[in-house]
Amino acid sequence: MTLQQLLDGGNDWETLRTHDAGPQGALPITPEMLLQQPSGNLFGLSQNAGMGWDPARLRDPEYLILSTHGGLRAADGTPIALGFHTGHWEVGLLVAEAARTLRDRHAIPFAGACTDPCDGRTQGTAGMLDSLPYRNDAAMVLRRLMRSLPTRRGVIGIATCDKGLPAMMMALASSGEYPSVLVPGGVTLLPESGEDAGKVQTIGARYAQGQISLEAAAEMGCRACASPGGGCQFLGTAATSQVVGEALGLSLPHSALAPSGQQVWLRAAAQSAEAILRMTQLGIGTRDVLTDAAIRNAMVVHAAFGGSTNLLLHIPAIAHAAGLKRPSTEDWIAVNRSVPRLVDALPNGPVGYATVQVFLAGAVPEVMLHLRRAGLLDTSVRTVTGETLDANLDWWEQTERRRGMRQRLRDLDGIDADDVIFSPDGARARGLTSTVSFPVGNLAPEGSVIKSTSIDPTLIDADGVYRHTGPARVFLTEEDAIRAIKAGEVSHGDVMVMICGGPMGAGMQEVYQVTSALKNLPFCKHVAVLTDARFSGVSTGACIGHISPEALAGGPIGKVREGDTIHITVNRTTLNASVDLVGEGDETFPAEEGARRLAMRSLRDDLHPHPAMTNDTRLWAALVQASGGVWGGCVYDADAVITKLARGANAATKE
Repeated sequence: MTLQQLLDGGNDWETLRTHDAGPQGALPITPEMLLQQPSGNLFGLSQNAGMGWDPARLRDPEYLILSTHGGLRAADGTPIALGFHTGHWEVGLLVAEAARTLRDRHAIPFAGACTDPCDGRTQGTAGMLDSLPYRNDAAMVLRRLMRSLPTRRGVIGIATCDKGLPAMMMALASSGEYPSVLVPGGVTLLPESGEDAGKVQTIGARYAQGQISLEAAAEMGCRACASPGGGCQFLGTAATSQVVGEALGLSLPHSALAPSGQQVWLRAAAQSAEAILRMTQLGIGTRDVLTDAAIRNAMVVHAAFGGSTNLLLHIPAIAHAAGLKRPSTEDWIAVNRSVPRLVDALPNGPVGYATVQVFLAGAVPEVMLHLRRAGLLDTSVRTVTGETLDANLDWWEQTERRRGMRQRLRDLDGIDADDVIFSPDGARARGLTSTVSFPVGNLAPEGSVIKSTSIDPTLIDADGVYRHTGPARVFLTEEDAIRAIKAGEVSHGDVMVMICGGPMGAGMQEVYQVTSALKNLPFCKHVAVLTDARFSGVSTGACIGHISPEALAGGPIGKVREGDTIHITVNRTTLNASVDLVGEGDETFPAEEGARRLAMRSLRDDLHPHPAMTNDTRLWAALVQASGGVWGGCVYDADAVITKLARGANAATKE
């Protein structure tokens, strides 16, 4: 193509205009408004008229709808430009449904968006280094958008997936006296034949090991996302975040995990618009919904679902954004020791039902009914319905919707809802145990986390304890680790030690590529993983993450050498767990001696941040470190950061 062909576009200037008639009518303003209101409010009315809103209705109350919508769809749903993932592909339909409802109720809807990335798309790539940092950036942008419509009466937030939904909850949590409602963006459907979106992410590793053919990989990869919208079919971070949003009281009852694109999903957006109008009438703000009791309820429901460990980062961040106390490690331990796991969902099992099947079984309100009977919830908390959680659960217990959903699950898939969501007695009879343990020890003095229910049951001793002792295989990048797995260089009994993956090393990357490969290779259930990075919510196996301090912050995990003997114990009944150095070469010793030797060692001289670490992520890591670190939720604590900067400036002045 020549320059002339590229740039010549015909005589389009011949139809160009410099003036237009403008909207007809007049602004509904009063002398008082002209005298007392800021110019921004008045110019806002001019812009609203300029965008085509009926001037006679410009005094209607204004509400903002924020979403993570991505991509561009034609009217018939076909793609014009793709989004990053299915989770935000259909979210614009929810925005439109909520907006139409507000318009029909004589309110003015505004819509804005801050789209989000996909952790599945960035697995094993440099894009993962931006994943968790994005959450804080997006929350900040969403809050700025909220404040940039100063005439808003409230905000509806619509989001679905791993980072966009936590970011949206952090933004809404800051709403204070303004009402806000969260609309979860739903889930995708299972393929009629094939694999779910979690398992299909392992086709590369399985093909490398001769487990599947090229043809099978291609066919299963094509079908895995069976419907065009919604988060993945497993109870990963996306689905768990939807569950937590409803458990906080920010979403309407039985809205989490609805199948994207279907009528029940659309209705939730319309009802959410009605709810925010009702909150305004009743004078209920977000601060009346998000309380310390609501945060604890969310932790309880998270434990009962057996949700993603990434919510250990997100729930504290939501609490911080709301000006509430961030839950401590001790709080998480206490909740997980007292709350039974009640849900059989992918990837935990024992059967592993898909998220849409959990939805049909009753999802959050059904689980909450069991928790209420067990006295584990504060049901006096207020929710976005305008009523208490107690009133919401009374409605759910008696509603025809509950009975109809359960019957639909039986008719469609032949599944009894009581086999998906158990009572505490039923869960005990099935052998379900609490989800999360927090190993400490000489390699994790500030703690770590493992989804103990995801350890292969055949590896659990008769006393309910997982024990593993093996040689350390040390990897400084995820790329090196996955290369070793594919090449068959990781052996039965090894302990893969993946370091330099924490905030300072790689933005606390998610290493699902490694854990999924291990799950789906025959011998690899006998391999344990230790890392200062984090795991996907769909990860399974003996995988210990969030190890603190991280290697690049001087943590003892950064002193482990190839061949060191490491011992791991996880008691799935008491939730006590430990991870320790217990040997060098042919010598073994107690954990106490391991701590002494680690104290004498220097950090490895090959520690380094990921080669693709950007300045954006380096700055995020520094702010997070100053704000309470991983166990503080990886937030930006403005007071803490400003205090430390001032301290540093004062010290520099004295020098």
